[in-house]
Amino acid sequence: MVNALSATPIRALIVEDNRDICENIAAYLEQHSYILDFAYDGISAMHLALTTSFDVIVLDLMLPGMDGLSFCQKLRADAKLETPVLMLTARDTLDDKLKGFAAGADDYLVKPFALQELHARLQALYKRSHGKTDNLLIVGELTLNKSTLQVHRAGRCVELNPTGMKLLQRLMEQAPSVVARDTLETLLWADERPDGDALRSHMYKLRQAIDRPFDSPLIHTVHRIGYRIAEDKQ
Repeated sequence: MVNALSATPIRALIVEDNRDICENIAAYLEQHSYILDFAYDGISAMHLALTTSFDVIVLDLMLPGMDGLSFCQKLRADAKLETPVLMLTARDTLDDKLKGFAAGADDYLVKPFALQELHARLQALYKRSHGKTDNLLIVGELTLNKSTLQVHRAGRCVELNPTGMKLLQRLMEQAPSVVARDTLETLLWADERPDGDALRSHMYKLRQAIDRPFDSPLIHTVHRIGYRIAEDKQ
């Protein structure tokens, strides 16, 4: 069966001054029914954004002429355009990401990145902007397909039991917000909660599957409140 989304051409504006990165993006995305335009500085990008209708914009933060934050702010505040924007940058601190979201970005991908992840994130942005049900949850390099219940991190399949799947889905749906312990306990056991700290045991097993094989943790404990899943620890 052909995926309906992959058969629909997505028109994307790639704003990036590194020509090698542009060539790599083009070589990959053009295989997946994308129609691509490129701009190598902020001013040219703004002209294209104002004169052409795009489904998504991939925006580098450090640009000649006009930086990515200024571009995004002008796109939202002055031009009143709501085209989904994915910021693509080497800046990876939480403060940098918060500035990007405050400027109007819809998603944030840190260099170096996997082209498969860029493709998945652009699909998710496209579906949300077109009012389609988004069955793909993404947090960093972790993905969960709610239709197939397949979980992958950095391209590697992650096997979870039904309890772990429930916990992970709720955490990813709320990411990067904190999910209270009471909420997770109600999700698993409703009003018949077991004695002891069974939730802690299930979260330990989930961490073993999601975080232990990898360099950086995604699941974080918020002391006396609950848990959150995110690329950065607050």
